[in-house]
Amino acid sequence: MKSLFAASIAVAVAFTPVVASAHGPTRQKVEITTEVAAPADKTWAVVSNFGDMSWLPVVTKLEATGNDVGAERTITLANGEVIKERIEKFDAGKMMMMYRMEADNIKALPVTNYSSRLTVKDAGGGKSTITWWGAFYRGYPNNDPPADLSDEAAVKAITDLYNTGLAGMKKKIEGGS
Repeated sequence: MKSLFAASIAVAVAFTPVVASAHGPTRQKVEITTEVAAPADKTWAVVSNFGDMSWLPVVTKLEATGNDVGAERTITLANGEVIKERIEKFDAGKMMMMYRMEADNIKALPVTNYSSRLTVKDAGGGKSTITWWGAFYRGYPNNDPPADLSDEAAVKAITDLYNTGLAGMKKKIEGGS
């Protein structure tokens, strides 16, 4: 009986490294907040407009069906790639909007299963904060992804997008354009 137990332990230990390295991608998250020198209602008016991304330089064309739950938008990027998104939650009272990418396009963004949330909070003194949060998986769903579809590439792409977008929103809101 002792030798059977020892053999079982030896087999379990021998296969542990294989099992540990056999998992696929993990869900990644990015959250970035910026302060804007404008009241929350003015900031929310820009952030919540699902049909306007004029503050994001890489967007060359945008078509939207509305600005509430179920609304969809088609975004054409400077490189010609297209992203389709849909509003999942919209709460004007809480100044919160959640949306998700309808179909993955790893040529546009090296991510899959992307969803995002934008919120605006009153920061007092005529200021507000915008928080842009996203969750996603890398662009390559299997083990050993190529560098351009890795977790690091996915996080960098979303971080760069959010930083550029928040800077553009801030400029639009504070500059009044």
